[in-house]
Amino acid sequence: MATAIYLEHYLDSIENLPCELQRNFTLMRDLDNRTEEKKAEIDKMAEEYILNVKNFASEQRVDHLQKIQNAYSKCKEFSDDKVQLAMQTYEMVDKHIRRLDADLARFENELKEKLEVSGYESAEGRSSKKVESSQKRGSRGRVRKVSEEDSPRKKKIKSPDLSDALLPMQPSDVLDMPVDPNEPTYCLCHQVSYGEMIGCDNPDCPIEWFHFACVDLATKPKGKWFCPRCTQDRKKK
Repeated sequence: MATAIYLEHYLDSIENLPCELQRNFTLMRDLDNRTEEKKAEIDKMAEEYILNVKNFASEQRVDHLQKIQNAYSKCKEFSDDKVQLAMQTYEMVDKHIRRLDADLARFENELKEKLEVSGYESAEGRSSKKVESSQKRGSRGRVRKVSEEDSPRKKKIKSPDLSDALLPMQPSDVLDMPVDPNEPTYCLCHQVSYGEMIGCDNPDCPIEWFHFACVDLATKPKGKWFCPRCTQDRKKK
């Protein structure tokens, strides 16, 4: 695959990323503001309770404390929502980073293979020229056959400048990179999110997200899509 195609596909995949990040950051800021407002409300209710606790009846005390407890629960709910948004934002960016790593690994591997093939062909060309020149020199008498020792062995020759500068990374090496132990895993392979992924349309699917390669997909299918496990379960019903 040409460099332009890799670049075009990657740029298409991150086209909506800035808008999605902006949306998440706006929601997180809104949750911060709502949390601060709720904290101010809690402080006010606590101060009122302390000043008037002696004058409150037992039912009023319980009612006032319950209001404070509910406000604290709301603050915790806002905080949990913010943590979920932060994790979602991290996974969103990390998915694109891992796809870029995978594309770079594939591109470097293809480039190395092209360099090795071109070096092999150039070696064969030099060998054929040497055979022709030796035959011309021996044409006055008997033709001298070039032995195996005279002709260069057929080896894959690497370019000294470009191939050595390339990282010896295979596409599978991307999966061996250090992974955050807290990062969730997906798919039948139980790996973290990377590259193109597709979600199962079964709301009760235990896995939910799958890598294209693991489910033999090259492009996103039209209409609803069900993973292999859910497909088997649907056939049994």
